[in-house]
Amino acid sequence: MFDLQTYLRERKAIVDGELDARLPPVKERPTTLHEAMRYSVLGGGKRFRPILCMAATEAVGEDHRKALLPALAIEILHTYTLIHDDLPAMDNDELRRGQPTCHVKFGEANAILAGDALLTLAFQWIAESSPAKPFSVARLVVELADASGSRGIIGGQVEDIAAEGKEPDPETVEYIHLHKTAELIRSALRIGAMVGGAETKELDALTMYGCNLGLAFQITDDILNATSTSETLGKTVGSDYVREKMTYLSLYGVEGARKRAEELIDQAVSELDKLNGSTEPLKAIAEFVLAREK
Repeated sequence: MFDLQTYLRERKAIVDGELDARLPPVKERPTTLHEAMRYSVLGGGKRFRPILCMAATEAVGEDHRKALLPALAIEILHTYTLIHDDLPAMDNDELRRGQPTCHVKFGEANAILAGDALLTLAFQWIAESSPAKPFSVARLVVELADASGSRGIIGGQVEDIAAEGKEPDPETVEYIHLHKTAELIRSALRIGAMVGGAETKELDALTMYGCNLGLAFQITDDILNATSTSETLGKTVGSDYVREKMTYLSLYGVEGARKRAEELIDQAVSELDKLNGSTEPLKAIAEFVLAREK
């Protein structure tokens, strides 16, 4: 019987070990920058996106280890977005993963530069990856750039800031969370599929799975922000309400948002039948997203 918690724990250990080994050491100059990078990356986290990347490679019938380097690239890019998201000019958060945010610990300038350095390193690592034919390294780079640029995470962040305090509408909420959250989750799955040499139908199925899973993940994040505690989440709660963020909860309330998340997860899981490899981890992860408490 498949044990998701064991699977997640083992894959997280692999990711954590490789990140520790590959990130610049603290003793290497500029020491403060490298300390800030390592502090932000290695200070916790579920490693959700790199685990999904490796699981996608398995789902198209290849060894998950082939996807390890691009999976690491996705994780440090995600960390860069968190560092910048927490900055005083953005959400001005002081707690992340149960510890002071990067700008609180190292100062705002060093936090900006640590985020910039992680973003740059992410593209170095993705460029050093080895996808299976017919996919190329350039295809992986374009995939990650698309997910993280003005048509991806950054675009979602801009619209998120602009929407604060405004009357919520479904189109804007969908746009913000598709770009700010779901895009990178979808790309993690697509990159894992490409590394494994996925067929077109498999890549399409994982694209749809990732989009639906990513939106459901954001909805549960919205719910936890409103209903959990800082001790449980390791970050500030209730901030969406204070900042008048445009979220699924502001549109539908807790129960309506939860129902929408359930619909999205059902749609995500239905795509897994189109894959040729092991899909049990992806199915279990989708169910876990609905039930997660942090």
